[in-house]
Amino acid sequence: MPSHLSADRPAAQPPGGGSVEALISQTRRLKGDVDAVRRDAQGDGSDPQGRWQRALYDLALHQLNDLDEHLAQLKDGPAPAVAETSTATRAVPDAPAEDSLLSRVGSAEWNLLTDEASWSGELYRILGRAPDAPPLTLDELPSVVLEEDRPRLTAMVTDCLVDAKPIDGEFRIVRPGGEVRTVHMMGEPVLDTDGSTAAMWAVLRDVSELRRSQRTVSETRDSLQRHRHRAQTEHRLAVELQEAVLPPWRGSLRLPHQGPEALDLAGRYLPASTSALIGGDWYDALELSDGETLLTVGDLTGHGPAVTSNMAMLLGALRGMAMAGTRPGQLMTLLNQLLDATVQPALGSAVCCRYRPENRTLVWAQAGHPVPLLYRDGTGRRLNAPDGVLLGATSTAAYGQAEETLEAGDLLLLHTEGLVPGGAPAVDRLLDLAPDFAGAHTAQDCLRMVVEEFGETEREDDACVLVARVTS
Repeated sequence: MPSHLSADRPAAQPPGGGSVEALISQTRRLKGDVDAVRRDAQGDGSDPQGRWQRALYDLALHQLNDLDEHLAQLKDGPAPAVAETSTATRAVPDAPAEDSLLSRVGSAEWNLLTDEASWSGELYRILGRAPDAPPLTLDELPSVVLEEDRPRLTAMVTDCLVDAKPIDGEFRIVRPGGEVRTVHMMGEPVLDTDGSTAAMWAVLRDVSELRRSQRTVSETRDSLQRHRHRAQTEHRLAVELQEAVLPPWRGSLRLPHQGPEALDLAGRYLPASTSALIGGDWYDALELSDGETLLTVGDLTGHGPAVTSNMAMLLGALRGMAMAGTRPGQLMTLLNQLLDATVQPALGSAVCCRYRPENRTLVWAQAGHPVPLLYRDGTGRRLNAPDGVLLGATSTAAYGQAEETLEAGDLLLLHTEGLVPGGAPAVDRLLDLAPDFAGAHTAQDCLRMVVEEFGETEREDDACVLVARVTS
């Protein structure tokens, strides 16, 4: 064996940070070395030992090509794909001793002049034939090949014997008992002194597990691509649905549109940065037919199109019932019954307020939701919450109603739980903004302060904020 491929070469050390790239580079260098030695070993084809060595070199190149391909798949990913697919691990079981790499490589030579065949012991094991059985002739070999692969084998053998083309292809064989295995065959003709074909030799390798693992990787990758495409489609649908149902106004809004007594309004939806899916948070402000103003925020648990669809249903029902004059407490009861009757069970929380401008009265109800915060003269406080459990928790829930008289300059802040996760201590941070709110001129200014304080990016959950300032 040439010295540059001898056993004296130092063993490769485990690669460091760029492990996959290092392995790919080592594999490709080794492929170059093996190919160079294979070319040096080319002879006239008459020496059986030389043919066997060249076949082993060719086999080594095929193995290295397979390794190169697998490493490229590992590098290009996606990496979680294989880690999350248990079948990828099961696809290559621990092989018994007789199924080791060397035992899965067999050789054969068929003498066309004497019609004799010579097989190695490994080839008997690959084809599942008894060691004392006679080797199959070229005419008999198709009998162990899967019927639909027989034309492929026949074409390869014919091209080799008639046109002196090398054999390099795969076919499936059926072992006794019905087990199907995939075999890779490499070979070439042995020419007589007059240039005619005297024999054909071949090396056969059982590549069943390799091809099975390749199929598993391919199927896993295809599955992940379909999943990614489906997730992208669901995200787009959820975004479009959310944009269709949330208030169309951006920036500031004044309600009611007519009259001196009004609310200066600003609202914002803040998406989560840790999830590609849209949640079920909403906010809304709407001038009602009786001159009052509807203020509401809410949140359905979960993410995705189904949740966004339920949110759209609830918000549409809420708007319709509020426009019809339903009071907040009764409105919550009806929303709870509606959510309880949906095909997909869900839980949600909400706050619903009706503001009467002529006497600055706020009537409101809540369903397991953070209470509105009231800011006045540089201080902030929580409103006292009426009774109300989560929407969808029980079909027989009853919801109370509370009333608050506001003053000119008051600021009302409604938000979903995702804005300040952590309960009462986190809400205290919102209340601490009271002095800053006192110096603000518009509801939009106050909303900007909230977003700056609690972050528009790097959010664990989506959230909605609605600010209403009582004009003087």
